[in-house]
Amino acid sequence: MTTTLIPLPPPEDDDENRPVPVDPPEKPKTLYATVLAARDADRRPIVPAWARNRDEARALAAWLGRYGLHLAGYHGLRLPLYVLRVARRAPVGLVVGVVALGAWVLDREAAPLRRVAVERKSVEDYLRLSRQRNARVRQRAIGVAAATFGVALLGLLLGWAGAGSEAPVVDEVTGRLVPVEVGAPLWTRALQVAVVVAVLAGLAKLGTPADRRLTDVAVVNAAAPPRLTAETVTRALQSLGIAAMTARGTTISYPAPITRDGPGWRADVDLPHGVTVADVVERRDRLASALRRPLSAVWPEPSAEQHAGRLVLWVGDQPLNKVKPAVWPLLKAGAVDLLGGTFPFGVDQRQRPVKLSVGETNALVGSLPGGGKTAAVRVVALAAALDPHAELRVSEHKGSGDLSALEKVAHRYVSGVSDAAIEQTLDSLREVYAELGRRAGVLARLPRELVPDSKVTPELARRASLGLHPLVVIVDEAQEVFSHGEHGEEAGRLCEAIIKRGRALGVILVLATQRPDAKSLPTGVSTNVGVRFCLRVMDQLANDMVLGTSMYKAGVRATTLTPRDRGIGYLVGVADDPIVCRTYYLDREQADRIAERARAAREAAGTLSGYALGEQPEPVAAGGSLLDDLRIVFATITVERVWSEDVVKALAELRPQLYGALTPEALAALLRPLGITTGQVWGTDEDGVGRNRRGVTTAEVLAAIERGGRPPEITT
Repeated sequence: MTTTLIPLPPPEDDDENRPVPVDPPEKPKTLYATVLAARDADRRPIVPAWARNRDEARALAAWLGRYGLHLAGYHGLRLPLYVLRVARRAPVGLVVGVVALGAWVLDREAAPLRRVAVERKSVEDYLRLSRQRNARVRQRAIGVAAATFGVALLGLLLGWAGAGSEAPVVDEVTGRLVPVEVGAPLWTRALQVAVVVAVLAGLAKLGTPADRRLTDVAVVNAAAPPRLTAETVTRALQSLGIAAMTARGTTISYPAPITRDGPGWRADVDLPHGVTVADVVERRDRLASALRRPLSAVWPEPSAEQHAGRLVLWVGDQPLNKVKPAVWPLLKAGAVDLLGGTFPFGVDQRQRPVKLSVGETNALVGSLPGGGKTAAVRVVALAAALDPHAELRVSEHKGSGDLSALEKVAHRYVSGVSDAAIEQTLDSLREVYAELGRRAGVLARLPRELVPDSKVTPELARRASLGLHPLVVIVDEAQEVFSHGEHGEEAGRLCEAIIKRGRALGVILVLATQRPDAKSLPTGVSTNVGVRFCLRVMDQLANDMVLGTSMYKAGVRATTLTPRDRGIGYLVGVADDPIVCRTYYLDREQADRIAERARAAREAAGTLSGYALGEQPEPVAAGGSLLDDLRIVFATITVERVWSEDVVKALAELRPQLYGALTPEALAALLRPLGITTGQVWGTDEDGVGRNRRGVTTAEVLAAIERGGRPPEITT
């Protein structure tokens, strides 16, 4: 029985049965699309980076100059020895050259073949080789003869050109033409000498044994690091143990060629889909091992301008921690404009200068003990000291005197970890907090054309009558202040307020800590700092407390630094991308010399004040003497509301040395940490006219006095 298969009719061509392509074919590119793609593409710079960077180009030129002078001096001193070597080895080289040339002309290299033909008694092979040998000898002999004739002719021409000539000259006495010998041009003499030296040097080189040199070695180079290639980088990335890196169908591509970038190589890499730069950064030690380079020479970084899978890998010729430290450019001369300029802070891994600007911002430095934190703070502090208009308030709570050089210029200086030292730092913070109110009042009274952005400008800072000069507060080992049982909470509130409000008022806060955790570094402080420098830390929490939230996840990880990477850290807030920076190092002797220069500049400008002049400030404590003075003042006040100007007048009459310069705005700033707010209150002036002015309520002041200066509790 046979079964016949009848094909079914095709389905109707309707929308339900029509296949929908998942990946439709790409439309052919038009000229317009090509132009748009070219417009949006990243253009590589025409001039290389090192040539566009003035400091790097200057450093390269200086190195080349020093290197050239060293070579010239080294070989110039040994020139007589080189002459003796040439005189002794040139004849030997002549013999060696003539023998080698004769062997080549006579076809000595084919002699073993002819010898084999004789041993095998192959007449045909021998005759063929003999004919080939005769032809070669004839051709080579003609070539050598022609070359010899050309060299001889060239020698005669050089000799004739350098021999000079006779030119007819009219004799002044007889009036007759007299032949006078004219010397050859200088360039012909120089050419003759160059040819003779080149020939003798070449012959001496031929006569030099294989294990000897004609000239001595002026520079002994260590083993040169291998060239970074795409194959090397790909192999290293695939060995990191990331599954997506070696999955079938994945590719590692290079959007730009691997090029030299400073003293090292730069590779821009597009990682496979699903692999981020953070995955590579956390395996930095494995990557260095795969590249067979020291850990401190391998620096993988993300590219903020591209996607999360764009890796910028820089591999240095030398480990960063072994490169000779650069000298601070301001060590011997120079000044700083804190609000209007920058100052040198360190160098990146490519040895390019890193400049820091702290105007309109604040700074935070964090690391483990021994990571180079205090050395970084010392650079910032001495740079601030070199601005003769800046007021420095320095608190060093290690007690070792690492910042003692600044005693010569500081308006306030505190050293130690005792309760008294912590209280002095707190007094300084209270004064600065009160100063914020005074400065805000000064800016509010100035014409709008002088303060278009409602902030202190470099021009306003130089007008001494306004008192808007840069005010720099430096607290080293800030964890000793913030973790203090009695004063830590108030110090945190004051620093947070100074960071938030001081940016536009010319007030700069610099904090350094070796314990960056929530207790030792209040969140309100760590989240509002603009410039952050993190040296070696142990965990993700400390990394993000200093550098900012999610920096660890983004691949900026100071946890990968080792104890040898002292002074090396990640700098955030200076450029668009985080920077690997090695700070300049200044020892105490150098710091003392810089501080002496800064003191002389301040004496010339008339800006030396406070501690540097031997003055001891009287404490202004938010919970101490101010409360006591308010208790005395308000003991005689019977009205419910008091204007701030009346409170200031009463305090000034009570203690004129302490409150003589106090303003209503500064009073408001001092009262705010106590939980006392100022607002519009009704009162009468001296003429009995009722007016509405800023002031306080008596009940609120008395309640704060009863609380001992602590903020009021919030109940729910």
